[in-house]
Amino acid sequence: MHVPDGFINAPVSAATGALAATAVAVSLRGARRELAGTGQGGGGAERTAPLAGLVAAFIFAVQMLNFPVAAGTSGHLLGGALAAILVGPYTGVLCVSVVLLMQGVLFADGGLTALGVNITDMAIVTTVVAYALFRGLVKVLPRRRRSVTVASFVAALVSVPAAAVAFTGMYALGGTADVSIGKVFTAMVGVHVLIGMGEAVITALTVGAVMAVRPDLVYGARGLARPLELRTSPLTAPASAPASAPAPAAAAEPVPATAAKPVTPTPAAAPRRSVRKVWLAGLAAALVCAGGISYYASASPDGLEKVAHDQGIDKNTKKHATEDSPLAGYSVKDIGNARLAGGLAGVIGVGATLAVGTGVFVVLRRRKAEGAAPAAGVAGERA
Repeated sequence: MHVPDGFINAPVSAATGALAATAVAVSLRGARRELAGTGQGGGGAERTAPLAGLVAAFIFAVQMLNFPVAAGTSGHLLGGALAAILVGPYTGVLCVSVVLLMQGVLFADGGLTALGVNITDMAIVTTVVAYALFRGLVKVLPRRRRSVTVASFVAALVSVPAAAVAFTGMYALGGTADVSIGKVFTAMVGVHVLIGMGEAVITALTVGAVMAVRPDLVYGARGLARPLELRTSPLTAPASAPASAPAPAAAAEPVPATAAKPVTPTPAAAPRRSVRKVWLAGLAAALVCAGGISYYASASPDGLEKVAHDQGIDKNTKKHATEDSPLAGYSVKDIGNARLAGGLAGVIGVGATLAVGTGVFVVLRRRKAEGAAPAAGVAGERA
């Protein structure tokens, strides 16, 4: 659903650009809390930062896997639901935004003047709709791991046609071709309901896989597990005798040092588990998808391209500013072997997205930590 330059006029593109910039700024603040562990649920949130860049790289890789949905039409993952559920809604917006930026700059996929349109549609709308629906579902469903997977499926399914509706609204305000909005709405929603099915399957499978091995790493699952309770045996001696009990006859005798009051044991903090294995497995999956499986992706136009061609929306499409880049079209130029050229481009894209995304989230995490340190120092001085 990458919108190219020329679909939406300049005023609406500028307005969506301002909206996207505002949303990214808000997400930067919110992501600091999520990455620092002060977000919802708290447990395990300190491990979000190392995975956030990986989530962005994984979404980039899976977006290369277009799957057929109808005659002559394909679809691909948007990723907003997946990112929001795995690493949090604010961090999710940033993950998808990083992916869209890398695709537009390096691969000429999605117009640069339409970057605000694409971030608004594919990062903000999908993330907000999906996460709001997801949270509502997990509150009413049984508190089980399977419920998280079911909620992920439904949230992802709805998020895609929601993005199609949002695009139709933006086109109604600033479309550059004289096309019936009713026809655009019907065509966009119809095909993207089918694409949403694929999105739902990919999202549910990915979330379910992480839940199976490390449920503590799934942001949307935090707070669903019941906390461990320390139970003492009924045979344990009471800490002190009741007030009404008579004093022992030998009360005057000295109490041995070993007869101190029993201390109620406190549970030790759970050891922090490494995310290295999960990180390596996720990176390997992303590289396999982008570097190998992408060669077998459907070559049919995606939902927006198909609707644009059939309805005449693409009449005023403009040349992409970076269409002559070495990686344009997800293929390395000057390499004759199509499989090698596409696979190498995918691997480069995964690496670049991982580097940029990780850099952004590490900086955010450090800034949050640096901001917390002076505050703690001031509190200590006042004490």
